[in-house]
Amino acid sequence: MAGRPESPLDPSAGPAQRLAFELRKLRAEAGSPTYRAMAARTGHGASTLSEAAAGERLPTLPVVLAYVEACGGDAEEWEERWRQAAAEEAAEPRSDDAAEPPYRGLARYEPDDAAWFFGRDQLIDDLLHLTAHHRITAVVGASGSGKSSLLRAGLIPRLRSTDNPDLRPAALRVITPGAHPLPDHGRRLVPKEGEEADTWLVVDQMEELYTLCADPAERTRFIDRLLNAQAPDSRLRVLIAVRADFFGHLADRRPLADALRDATLLVPPMNRDELREAIVKPAQAARLIVERTLTARIIDEVDGEPGALPLMSHALLETWHRRKGRALSLTAYEAAGGIHGAVARTAEDLYTDLSPDQAACARRILLRLVTPGEGAQDTRRPAPREELGDSHLRHYRRRTGAAGEGATGHSRRQHGAPRTRSPHRRLAPAAEMDRRRPRTPAPAPPAHRSRLQLADSRPRSRRALPRHPARRR
Repeated sequence: MAGRPESPLDPSAGPAQRLAFELRKLRAEAGSPTYRAMAARTGHGASTLSEAAAGERLPTLPVVLAYVEACGGDAEEWEERWRQAAAEEAAEPRSDDAAEPPYRGLARYEPDDAAWFFGRDQLIDDLLHLTAHHRITAVVGASGSGKSSLLRAGLIPRLRSTDNPDLRPAALRVITPGAHPLPDHGRRLVPKEGEEADTWLVVDQMEELYTLCADPAERTRFIDRLLNAQAPDSRLRVLIAVRADFFGHLADRRPLADALRDATLLVPPMNRDELREAIVKPAQAARLIVERTLTARIIDEVDGEPGALPLMSHALLETWHRRKGRALSLTAYEAAGGIHGAVARTAEDLYTDLSPDQAACARRILLRLVTPGEGAQDTRRPAPREELGDSHLRHYRRRTGAAGEGATGHSRRQHGAPRTRSPHRRLAPAAEMDRRRPRTPAPAPPAHRSRLQLADSRPRSRRALPRHPARRR
């Protein structure tokens, strides 16, 4: 006797519906046996077999093979069909995600992200020890080594909670030099008044002093203001974070070189144990599980590769978006593109969804946000929003996380997406000329975009930034 009619299916609605549609077709070709009869042949429950063809979710492989066996189908052919459907499903991010992601993707970790920041405990201890004995300290490492995150999510939370009165700050200030460091930040170089404790000044992205500031005299004056921290009565402590390939520039100013001779901390790549912490512990803090095979795969791919931390974090974030239940799986990681493909895949998904006018607009923006490195790695170039034009930035403002400027983030990100490699070197002079021309309004990006922040990774749910539409190091 025939059972109740099954609900209609739409094979174009996704891999689960398509596979269910194909299973029903196989059953019809086998004479439409009842699910009770199919269960008797396979040992699987009738309701389990019926759910496999319901299209609500992708069934497990053993259930599909049992269904196929009951209908006389080719097990090898259907296993391949199931694997294809599973890969397609894994490649799709979850669209109903309101949870806090445990990974920051291409974004740097901020002080409020300390609960997700792992793998650098020893380095934080070393930095605290160094800053306790020197009033000016430098943190040096390759692009993507985690310098900014170390200072912001590692050192700053420790200073805020320290029991050492000599280290407890009266104020904590973080700046990046930019094109005009003294006019923009002069007031922040003055210690907080009325306090006996020190004011701590973190100068992040110190390379901007050489890539963005075009006035050598202003560079010298800015460095001299930082050196005032060495005065016996100074209540200012200075921490400098600089990319390794720009560290030699600091030696050009002899007093600064002398100050940093014994006060420099090198940021090495994470070792395998530190990488394991950075992969597994954020997931554990979010009550999630990382498959052991995935952990081992990522460690093997990242171990010994300089500057790979933001690529790893982005791949993990995209894997998190494709998680099934509580598990972050190797299948989801591969579907996201892995360490070397996730950034390119996310960027390409965004770019190909733009209209020709919007794509040209995005290209102009990206060219303005990169300073070509003549004989060195390229560097980020923050740009005021008024320079880029408001008409096409209103949509992106929620994505960048910056209040008054756009930026590409650290340079490792620029090498992750093929469309942003090398052409800007050739076109940078044209971009500079274009900056001087009057602006014409550009078309706004589509409101439905959700895959990539143009200048950053997805917005964070706790900051009231929706994942749809939209979703630093």
